[in-house]
Amino acid sequence: MTTSSSVNPDLDWSQVRETVRLLNLAVAQTEMSMKEGDESVDTLTDAFTTMVARVQVIEKMAKSEEEIDTKQIIEQCEAVSDEMHHVIQAFQFYDKLSQRLSHVSHSLDALGNLVSDSGRLYNPTEWSILQEKIISKYSMPAEHHMFEMVMQGKSVDEILKHVVPEVKSKDDDVELF
Repeated sequence: MTTSSSVNPDLDWSQVRETVRLLNLAVAQTEMSMKEGDESVDTLTDAFTTMVARVQVIEKMAKSEEEIDTKQIIEQCEAVSDEMHHVIQAFQFYDKLSQRLSHVSHSLDALGNLVSDSGRLYNPTEWSILQEKIISKYSMPAEHHMFEMVMQGKSVDEILKHVVPEVKSKDDDVELF
């Protein structure tokens, strides 16, 4: 593997290699976004299914001719409230998805501008400036980690194995956006 890069170019430096690295970054970000999206949709599906079942239990208790056990109804309502907390967290994936895809779009646009400019295409400094511009827009640690791995020449598969999706724990505060 070559150690030549836009930051430290040598005679082996190649704008083609830099282009491939940045395209791999876009692929990795897109793949990570799709994975997080799938996980969030699964969470939403499970939460809504659980909430429907709990509401049906509450309805059955309320319609029963037996004495209403308010303690059980309160427990069911609290459980529905907990599920709603999970639903709100799962919906936050959209914000991260939007951010990540916006970064991919801007990166690909900037890459296209550089590649189409023959005055900048063969200049390692221009590639370094582009990379700095790309990473400066990142706010999520996973994106920074992906970027570093891409610049080290890692494959998309290697990146996806090492970059853990940013998942909120169940104890985190709900952050509405």
